[in-house]
Amino acid sequence: MPELIWDGKYDASGKHIAPLRVALPFQTVETVNESAQERQQSLFFADDRNTEWRNRLIWGDKKYVLPALLDEFAGQVDLIYIDPPFATGQDFSFSLHANGSEFTKAPSMIEVRAYRDTWGVAPPEVARGVVPLDKYLAWFHQAASNAYELLSNSGSLWVHLDFRVGFHAKCVLDEVFGADGFRNDVVWCYGGSGRGAKAIAGQFPRNHDMLLWYSKSSRPFYSPQYVHRRYSLAEAITAGFRQDENGRWFKTSPRGDYTDDSIARLEAEGRIHRTRSGGLRIKYFLEQDNKGNVVEKALLGDTWLDIADAMHIPDAEKTGYSTQKPQALLERVIEATCPEAGLVVDFVVGSGTTAAAAERLQRRWIAADLGRFAIHTTRKRLLGIPDVRPFVVQNLGKYERQLWQAAEFGESATVRTSAYRSFILDLYHATPVSGYTWLHGLKNGRMMHVGTVDAPVTDGDVKQIVAEFCKAIGTGKDAPSTKGVDVLGWDFAFELNEMARQDAEKAGIDLRFVRIPREVLEKRAVEQGDIRFFELAALSVGVKQSARKVTLTVEDFVIPLDDVPADVQKAVTHWSQWIDYWAVDWDNKDDTFHNEWQAYRTRKSKELSLTTTHEYAEPGDYTVVVKVIDILGNDTTKAITVKVAGRGT
Repeated sequence: MPELIWDGKYDASGKHIAPLRVALPFQTVETVNESAQERQQSLFFADDRNTEWRNRLIWGDKKYVLPALLDEFAGQVDLIYIDPPFATGQDFSFSLHANGSEFTKAPSMIEVRAYRDTWGVAPPEVARGVVPLDKYLAWFHQAASNAYELLSNSGSLWVHLDFRVGFHAKCVLDEVFGADGFRNDVVWCYGGSGRGAKAIAGQFPRNHDMLLWYSKSSRPFYSPQYVHRRYSLAEAITAGFRQDENGRWFKTSPRGDYTDDSIARLEAEGRIHRTRSGGLRIKYFLEQDNKGNVVEKALLGDTWLDIADAMHIPDAEKTGYSTQKPQALLERVIEATCPEAGLVVDFVVGSGTTAAAAERLQRRWIAADLGRFAIHTTRKRLLGIPDVRPFVVQNLGKYERQLWQAAEFGESATVRTSAYRSFILDLYHATPVSGYTWLHGLKNGRMMHVGTVDAPVTDGDVKQIVAEFCKAIGTGKDAPSTKGVDVLGWDFAFELNEMARQDAEKAGIDLRFVRIPREVLEKRAVEQGDIRFFELAALSVGVKQSARKVTLTVEDFVIPLDDVPADVQKAVTHWSQWIDYWAVDWDNKDDTFHNEWQAYRTRKSKELSLTTTHEYAEPGDYTVVVKVIDILGNDTTKAITVKVAGRGT
């Protein structure tokens, strides 16, 4: 079979470069819509294999997510649908709302850099949508190879592309799945016969995408799909439809391969039509709708004309993603090629259409995306589905960072830790210091602490940092000249931002918490100086108690404005307009955040309640965790302790 060759497919010795293989465990960071009974059961069974299935929404880079899924799901997936970026960095743009106005948010730094690392594209080329084809094909080959291993023997892969890379992608899929694995090239003609198209010199208006359907075996699961075509009575006659003596409309087809016995059976059923010349034709009865139209149920072919593009989908379905696909399209793919209760995977989920369609059709699903806002949009969209089943939000967290740290700085723990701290301090434009345990750098008179890759910064860490800082003032060349400490971390304990800051203020120390951005894992972003650090947002929550009833009110929310577009900043006139969503875990056990109540803005309802009430069934001390997600998709958490007394006390 002819082979498509691209730069990077083979190494210098001519050996094929195998796809990345690394088994990283997923970390559950949130459980959504789980009942109290289900929560107790999950606490009782610590081993995930003994708990009920949970659909999964994963925030992570597909180059790590796919290999990580292989360890658990190889050979078990019924359907994989992917709608990969059509070779343009603008696919990461999204719409956000502030004070009733809509804005377009350009790709975040992490999304642009990850996109660039995937395709090897420089910033001007990202803006123009120019992608080296060999880079695209190298990524696509790895994704297709991982998909092949994930699929069951009856499983299918659908790849949604357009004219830019579709034909090249088919060559790659022929290589991975074999030419016999090709099932269909489905044409989704979203513009009908050119509706709304504009004349362009030298070409016909483009109004279709292609969906390439491949299967792992020659006998994939397939459920034929039908479309219902409506004809007026005049159109029905023109189409050659007839009426029998009872007024029922029917169409006919040739006898074909029917045996005499089959013809006799059909004759008894009244399904044989005899022509004037004595020929036999098979009758297929048609229905009439309540308007009198004749309705023909026809087998769906490989050209889909009846599903409009995202510009014409219902308003309730729109999320603000320019590349959003209509849910009807995904529902058709799922119904045709995924059995009931089967498993659907989409690792470029975008606005969440695949997950929403799978949820509505009662299929199990795993959805992943690199974009934080994509994960947030998908979560809100799922919560808008009546009786949505419980699902979890996961990431690769510390395991991905551990893998990166070992690869970058070596296996020796001591050397690796020191080199890692120096690397982060250099990116932060700070100078390393020696002679301390908890203080690692100095910048503009402020001391620095660099958190480890595998654990969040805790209140205990901060106490050690503050104690060592108090001893360091005025002692030696590396002593601070101001009473300020910047604490850099990948993750932070729930209550840290306010509680630890208050404790530090009592000691006269100005404490600042700064998140280490995930971009530091991307070599090209580092080389080009694209790393930016942002301070944590500050959240204030008021608490009122009456017997066993607890009322929470979000009283203030302040976010760093570094990454907020100027026009959005101008539009926001009250702090509450930064909040897009907030949720509460009323009884956190120092484990996964359990979303037991939430409120969020939608395109239809832009108002957001800032107060919620909960009544506890039993007395006791409870840790309440509040999670706020801002309009950019960033989350901030706060922990509150409440003491619930017994009745009559």
